[in-house]
Amino acid sequence: MKPIPTLERLLAEARARGPRRLVVAAAESDTALKAAAMARRQRLAEVALTGDAEALRRRLAELGEDPALYELRPAADDAEAARLAVGMIRAGEAAVLMKGRLQTGDLLRAVLDRRSGLRHGGRLLSDVLVADHPLPGERRLIGVTDGGVNVAPDLEQKRAIVGNAVELFGRLGYARPLVACLCAVEKVSAAMPHTGDAQALAELNARGELPGCLVSGPLALDNALSLEAAREKGIDHPVAGRADLLLAPTIEAGNALGKAFTYLGRAHVAHVLVGALAPVLIPSRVERAEDKLLSIALGVLAAGGDRG
Repeated sequence: MKPIPTLERLLAEARARGPRRLVVAAAESDTALKAAAMARRQRLAEVALTGDAEALRRRLAELGEDPALYELRPAADDAEAARLAVGMIRAGEAAVLMKGRLQTGDLLRAVLDRRSGLRHGGRLLSDVLVADHPLPGERRLIGVTDGGVNVAPDLEQKRAIVGNAVELFGRLGYARPLVACLCAVEKVSAAMPHTGDAQALAELNARGELPGCLVSGPLALDNALSLEAAREKGIDHPVAGRADLLLAPTIEAGNALGKAFTYLGRAHVAHVLVGALAPVLIPSRVERAEDKLLSIALGVLAAGGDRG
């Protein structure tokens, strides 16, 4: 499979592989319902909704949708809606899970429940945001991780975060993604502990202990994305200026960088939680329906396997 070069192409690939079964937890959210309806119409997904069944029927009708085309599973509250949705994934009745109106923490409690959740062995969950490359002439996707789950990851957690993102990009056709460990400077400094982690990850990769990718760090954002900037600073590495994946040192950096695509670059984005038994989508409640649709498409590709 050739690397998927754009979000537009990502959507087309997901259409070709769909439909997959999507369940929306506590689905009484207009943007979530719009995205789910768009995904159904475009044959990306067959849709199940958990929550207030009567309210969902009414909202679907207001969107011009036939409620009979959706599976509705009544839930008394958001916690039950999350448990029902997770239960559908566990039972093989759905392949992708998406958050509706409920708080992310409420959904993740159900996802991470040790007895009835979606834990995948001891794997760490992490968020990967995917966008079109922001620089002119670069026709490829760029990923940012982790701006959604892990607050202050240590070295082992960063290693797992990179592994999750590399696995996802493999499903998008990137056989050996180039990973930049972002920091404020390019040299290791005791005053900036994340620079030491970046160097350690690059060394793990060089020893074959972080496989499937090529890692460099520490790198500042400009040197990760721009060949010109990397050359000006004398940085000669295959990742410099060519990164496919950007590893953020903290959740604050990853979250700000991800939202910069939307609010500064006016760009569309998709993002997915990986590391669980199935892709989990945790879009912001204020996120555009179009971006939620792209996240569904990313979830369809992340799910892989047969339709279902």
